[in-house]
Amino acid sequence: MSEIFADQSQWLPLVFAALMGLSILIYVVLDGFDLGVGVLFPFAEDAEKDRMVASIGPFWDANETWLVLAIGILLVAFPSAHGAILTALYLPVAIMLFGLILRGVSFEFRAKAPASQKPAWNRAFFIGSLMTSLSQGFMLGLYIMGLQWTIWTVGFALLTAIFLTVAYSFIGATWLVLKTEGALQKKAVEWSRGGIWGLVLGLGAVSLASPLVSPRIFEKWFSFPEIVLLAPLPMMFCLLIGLLFVGLKRLPTADDSFAWFPFAATIVLFILAFFGLAYSFYPYVVPEQLTIYEAASAPESLLIILFGTIFVLPAILGYTILSYVIFRGKARALSYD
Repeated sequence: MSEIFADQSQWLPLVFAALMGLSILIYVVLDGFDLGVGVLFPFAEDAEKDRMVASIGPFWDANETWLVLAIGILLVAFPSAHGAILTALYLPVAIMLFGLILRGVSFEFRAKAPASQKPAWNRAFFIGSLMTSLSQGFMLGLYIMGLQWTIWTVGFALLTAIFLTVAYSFIGATWLVLKTEGALQKKAVEWSRGGIWGLVLGLGAVSLASPLVSPRIFEKWFSFPEIVLLAPLPMMFCLLIGLLFVGLKRLPTADDSFAWFPFAATIVLFILAFFGLAYSFYPYVVPEQLTIYEAASAPESLLIILFGTIFVLPAILGYTILSYVIFRGKARALSYD
């Protein structure tokens, strides 16, 4: 063990891969629910849209910080992987950035525009959220397929784009169950009940695709004793899905008890799916092309960056937690006074 830590070229890439993975996971969960709220806009009344925006208003901008951190780590810690991934995903990344810009602009303008223009900005907010969700799902699908552009990989990536968007809308609906009350909460429960099948299909397709497209990943999952040791992951997944079905049938409750459960359970589902993917692709950062050790910057550079990360990461984590603590409880009426 001491020899491993003595060799900086071994443990530093692993540390930065873990930090990048943590940033991506936090981003998918946090920005996933506020993107999902935007995707659900067409199904809500105008007054409900204001309450939906109020539920994500204090958080959405800070949530995107984790995406910036993840891409920053990829750039400085794994520059060759950054080049390979961004080159292959140039088009969906451009679409995602345009969607994020449109979303941010419409979020602010819908509050300032005359009443006659507000529906147009509501549509822009929905379109920006949809573009961002679809592009991220497309990138995930293409990454699983090894970043290869063929008719089959693009077809799978398009399916993944739809499934991830449904998954985002589901976690967005469960967030609204937690943060709203009354008629909107009841509607959010209905949205959650309708979206759970899409969540199951989406996470299931992503989980099954990785072993099927790579003999190496298939061996990691289905050889002995790995198949026994990893069995708790799919078992926990199925258990949580079952509990979600039961819980959503009983919501909303008169005293608002267990309104937190669907959102919390969905977070755990996302974490299980993420760790399944991380296990499948390790040690590769570019599927079947570059490992984290081959793509890593020089150990001296990584060590300097690590010292900076020690200060930056707690700051980001701290103000993220602080915002959720300060703005806990039900979302109130939207006001810009």
